[in-house]
Amino acid sequence: MFFPPVAVTQWSPKFVQELLPAAKKTALLYHLSYLCLANFPNLERTIRSRAVETQLLFCSSDATMFKCILTSDNLVQSLFPKLVKAVEKNKAILAVKFLEKARVWIKDIIVEVEKIVERYELHNRDVASSTSDVIKEKDDTDKKITVQDQELKQTEKSLNTLKSEHRKTTEGLAETEKKINSKTQEIQDFARSINQNCGIYFSLIPFIGPIIKRFYDAVHDPENVARMKALEAELNILIADKTALKQKQWQLQLKIIDWQMKAAKASFDHNSIPDPIHLNDVQSSLTKIQAILIQLKNFWVKVAVMLDYLEQKTFVGEDLIEDLAELKDEFIESIETAKEAWSSFGEGCKKASVIFNLQTKDAYKFLEVSPSSLSKEEWQKEYESVKKRLENIDPPKRVPSAISQ
Repeated sequence: MFFPPVAVTQWSPKFVQELLPAAKKTALLYHLSYLCLANFPNLERTIRSRAVETQLLFCSSDATMFKCILTSDNLVQSLFPKLVKAVEKNKAILAVKFLEKARVWIKDIIVEVEKIVERYELHNRDVASSTSDVIKEKDDTDKKITVQDQELKQTEKSLNTLKSEHRKTTEGLAETEKKINSKTQEIQDFARSINQNCGIYFSLIPFIGPIIKRFYDAVHDPENVARMKALEAELNILIADKTALKQKQWQLQLKIIDWQMKAAKASFDHNSIPDPIHLNDVQSSLTKIQAILIQLKNFWVKVAVMLDYLEQKTFVGEDLIEDLAELKDEFIESIETAKEAWSSFGEGCKKASVIFNLQTKDAYKFLEVSPSSLSKEEWQKEYESVKKRLENIDPPKRVPSAISQ
């Protein structure tokens, strides 16, 4: 049976591991921005307005994740069982009907995620505009200040060194992501070349981990198994490199935040507005969340394509229906494994929904108190509290294997 090449996504049901730190960091970085702009009422109001907009955006993101949950549940509870019955009874027309209904669900999800991605894009522009407003007011204020503080100059020098290292680490992380995607595609191509019957499986399970497991179950030739193990080992090394780079990136960011706050306090001493660096970091976190949602959209697009191939190449055409009859047991087995993978994906969506929900409810309570009303001691205590919470946000230290993705 022939299946045209469809990319199996590196996207993991555990995507929530990427979302959690980004969402948490967004609120905490807003909090730091809020503290840094104490005693500048107009800028305080600007930060408060943008933070409230982010809350509303997270609320909408929660609603989008809930739709993903419902669609995953529909696939597991409705589509897959119905496909099994259709295959058992050799009713290809009925199977096509079920698949078309699933494609409608997925089309709705794609449209919904596209809308929320566009809202993140617009919101990030608003935050960037606010950053420009802070810089303009800072420049106007600094023109009136002639005192040059040596400590501030040294702080800025240290900051620039850390930023340079952080930029190089981020570039290395992006390059490693490309290598992971390339290696994932190589594994898929190899699995398909060895076992053409994996085409059905690929159409039902768009995750690389279960596909590797499936290969080991279906292929027993020592040479081919050794080749897959070598490819898997290469992918695991890349995943380990990614984990290490993410940890380094975050540790550097924590150091940068610390030096930024030192610069902020030094600026306070001269009644100067601190650099709005934390707002830039807010943009980075929002961009990260947006990128995850774009991946989510692309994931659903690929699922739609896979289901289309499944419909066109398996249930349409008498010769292919005859082939399917010979592969009935394998198809049903693939359905059972698919249910497990999609259940795991649904659980990930539920966790993502909880993350957005909690951020909406609890993470922005700091907006209820103006930082300009805090004493120096209270300000320092507030800063130490935020810093500690930031330090507790860390990428996972355990390196997952490709087969667990």
